[in-house]
Amino acid sequence: MKKHAAIHSARRDVTLPKGRQVEEEALAEVAALLGEMPRRRDMLIEALHLLQDEHRALHARHLAALAELFRLSQAEVYEVASFYHHFDVVKEGETAPAPLTVRVCNSLSCALAGAEGLIGRLRASTDPARVRIQPVPCIGRCDAAPAARVGRRAVDGATEGRIAEALAGPHEAEIPRYETLESYRARGGYEMLERIVSGDLGAEEAIATLSDARLRGLGGAGFPAGRKWRIVRGFDAPRLMTVNADEGEPGTFKDRYWLETAPHRMLEGALIAAAAVGCERIWIYLRDEYPEAREILRREIAALERAGLLATPIELRRGAGAYICGEESAMIESIEGKRGLPRHRPPYIAEAGLFGRPTLNHNVETLSWVPDILRNGADWFAGQGRPGHPGLRSYSVSGRVKEPGVKIAPAGISLRALIDEHCGGMAEGHALKAFLPGGASGGVFPAEMADLPLDFGTFEPHGGFVGSHAVVVLSGHDSVRDAVLNTMRFFAHESCGQCTPCRAGTARLVELLRRPDVPLMEELVEVMADASICGLGQAAGNCVRHLIRHFPEELA
Repeated sequence: MKKHAAIHSARRDVTLPKGRQVEEEALAEVAALLGEMPRRRDMLIEALHLLQDEHRALHARHLAALAELFRLSQAEVYEVASFYHHFDVVKEGETAPAPLTVRVCNSLSCALAGAEGLIGRLRASTDPARVRIQPVPCIGRCDAAPAARVGRRAVDGATEGRIAEALAGPHEAEIPRYETLESYRARGGYEMLERIVSGDLGAEEAIATLSDARLRGLGGAGFPAGRKWRIVRGFDAPRLMTVNADEGEPGTFKDRYWLETAPHRMLEGALIAAAAVGCERIWIYLRDEYPEAREILRREIAALERAGLLATPIELRRGAGAYICGEESAMIESIEGKRGLPRHRPPYIAEAGLFGRPTLNHNVETLSWVPDILRNGADWFAGQGRPGHPGLRSYSVSGRVKEPGVKIAPAGISLRALIDEHCGGMAEGHALKAFLPGGASGGVFPAEMADLPLDFGTFEPHGGFVGSHAVVVLSGHDSVRDAVLNTMRFFAHESCGQCTPCRAGTARLVELLRRPDVPLMEELVEVMADASICGLGQAAGNCVRHLIRHFPEELA
């Protein structure tokens, strides 16, 4: 009888719901922090950011309160919070991370510049109770490798001394000088938008001009922009628009360049596209690693509204550290307040995208060319490329060159010409050995192929692609095998885990690159390419395939 009574008394209070109980104090704290933010599912990640910024971590009691306020299950909130790398979820009984985090990039360009050694020295010289030293994937500052962030403050060409200096100073982002709305309008900015809105320039005429200019999507896929506008316009309203500013491909930083120098090029391009296609609202999805660009966009969108130029409402959404959200359907899932898991296709997002509506999606650089093309004409843009390769491109160049950075150059320029004419040549004491034409997923090729045009369609017959035009240059001082291992560690870290070929395949390739089994590697790369849901798994093995084909001596 006594035993039965003890068991009965230990049971939960049946008058309360199952699971963690919401604390009134935590509920009040979260409600005050959210203020007037709408309690909608698509605002969940924005709410998580507010909590992370305020408390430096996401504590269980606050997550429970957030679930209550958003009328979601605690499991739904937890699965979203734990999916993204920039959210620090602290479980009951765990210790919160140190008050300040120093993020040091260890992706390929930064690894070439000595990031791993820097990370080790920083860990040995800092107090872990006060400062967390965190190796992270590419943060979009490859031209200033090794790159780091102390809090939100960027540290380019990071050394122990520069990071110590940043630790002693303010930890907020430093906003660079950029072209404001006033400056942009002084040179004719927003005239093309006004012509579209007034009807002076018809939507069909604008689409025809983009098609004749042969402008392509410059986020990686290269789909013709004019054709995309016409496809989305053909579906029933309401239509929506998204701008993918979540460039996370190692070696890519061109979108950051445009946003931090000339944000209104993209903003006008986006507003023109929305007006021409008939999109009711625009969402800009910006990677969390770009706090400077976020502040610039916040200021300039507000300036547009005050000037009466915001023809279509714009919402600025903040990513949370997930490379997979560069894939358009995963980005849309994230905007909707979910984990960034790529969708199965069809349907494509042009038909059923954000909130199930037809959605036009573009990246930053593509939109940045739109106003100039409409102003100057299709021939102006198309005529600036190398023969057979219309247009201009923003090449992100990093690695063993004298002058890394974003290079505005003709489409179809060769790597050799890009290095010699735009990068000041190879770095002192280095000779070209290999290069990645399209970041970690575009493959790695030997110097003998450096005269091929850097454009869509050129590297595909060789099992690669230029993608977002992220060029990483390797020299005779570098091990291609180590470079490929670096890319594969990145993909293993960033796989969303939804499909087995990618989730297990990337991890297994990391092991095989340490102890090479060439037949097994080739078989695994083929399975990943054929069976993965999205481009991450399909392209992750490109560098491995090229290592086997072009650099077999490094696997001996």
